[in-house]
Amino acid sequence: MTKTLYPNLPLLLIDDDEAWLRSMTMTLARKAGINHVIALSDPRDVFPLLEKRRISMALVDYTMPYVSGEELLEHFGRDYPDVPVIVLTGRDQVELAVRCMKLGAFDYFIKTVEDERLLAGIQRALRLTELQQENLCLQDGYMDGALRHPEAFSSLVTRSERMLKIFKYVEAVSVSRQPVLLTGESGTGKELVARALHRLGASGGPWVAVNIAGLDDDMFADALFGHVKGAFTGAEQARHGLVEEAAGGVLFLDEVGTLSQASQVKLLRLLQEGEFRPVGSDRPRRCEARVIAATNLDLSRLQEAGSFRRDLFYRLRTHHIHLPPLRQRPEDIPLLLDHFLEQAAGELGKKKPTPPPELDLLLATYGFPGNVRELRAMVYDAVSTHEARKLSMEAFKRAMGREDELSGLVEAGGRAAITSGGLHFPAELPTIRSVVSQLIAEASRRAGGNQSIMAGMLGISRPALNKRLKKLDDLD
Repeated sequence: MTKTLYPNLPLLLIDDDEAWLRSMTMTLARKAGINHVIALSDPRDVFPLLEKRRISMALVDYTMPYVSGEELLEHFGRDYPDVPVIVLTGRDQVELAVRCMKLGAFDYFIKTVEDERLLAGIQRALRLTELQQENLCLQDGYMDGALRHPEAFSSLVTRSERMLKIFKYVEAVSVSRQPVLLTGESGTGKELVARALHRLGASGGPWVAVNIAGLDDDMFADALFGHVKGAFTGAEQARHGLVEEAAGGVLFLDEVGTLSQASQVKLLRLLQEGEFRPVGSDRPRRCEARVIAATNLDLSRLQEAGSFRRDLFYRLRTHHIHLPPLRQRPEDIPLLLDHFLEQAAGELGKKKPTPPPELDLLLATYGFPGNVRELRAMVYDAVSTHEARKLSMEAFKRAMGREDELSGLVEAGGRAAITSGGLHFPAELPTIRSVVSQLIAEASRRAGGNQSIMAGMLGISRPALNKRLKKLDDLD
């Protein structure tokens, strides 16, 4: 398998000292996971290179023959102002540092500085480039209104504008290697979004998923980081952890809100330092996987209760995607119903059944606490027992706990609701205004205030409903 390159655009090293270039290239790969590097020992080669290729950032030696670091800095500032440039020099002079910063340098380091400080500066510059790429992607997406890679979201069935905006954000952050936090109720599709991120950003790398709910601290460390031979009783062979298995791809951590405090510290170190230690080893290893975490818990409340670390929360949510529940995107229910009917019929070897018109109205009145996953389960249950040409609604009613309401559904064509005993009125007939008002109020309650759904339930068009709402005060 081809190793995933990071960053997406190469980092450019410019120094006439070839030994330093080799050393720095190895240091970047070993300590920061940066393996997409172009090293130039002749600064005259920089200009033709920049005409052909885009780069993420440049690391420039100040003192070189033919073209000085200062000249290169001026060139970058004039023609490539969006490329961060870090200047390296052997001289510790305040005036020189000030001059470089005035010319637009992102940062300035002495060559004898510790590797950790220099690497931290490089990572800050790369993060800036990633943010710029994300912003450009978002701007392009909102300008043309179209996804660049709609095929990545093929498993997410929707026509919701809210979901489309989320997809555009996913495309934008897919260029980053920073952690992503997915939140939302159970069944909203968090893993499907994580898989879309994988397809967009690390399609050549592995997908490794683990549900960490219920893992104690020892199990968590062994599962993620692996162990060396003899690390504990029974460890007869060394074993790679999931972090290493996911190298170059995505490590998906589901139910991250359930982590113990001790495991949270270990995960924080992995995200902060980009490294981990297998159980029983004292040698750190680089994490080369992108971490995507998901939870249906409210992490803000867990922080307030002291059960989830604040620093870990902010590390995880470098990019944050919150998926809305199905009840907040009711326009997707008919689309999902049709999709699952076709899917279930294919898997069960049956002809796709025709749903009755009343089914859309029934589903529109339900809150779906289990979201899309619950709707899918309903459809599969109904199709599995389906025999007639038209799909029965009894399985749906049973799942909703509404078995007794079957005969009281609004019929196709918008006719009045009929109970098993017919229509019932009190001794004194209510006024038209009262009946219409109560009917509209009940439709509003069931539809959650969505007027499109209300109109469908009442068997009238949306404009007709608006007219009735306006005329209510005139009825007597």
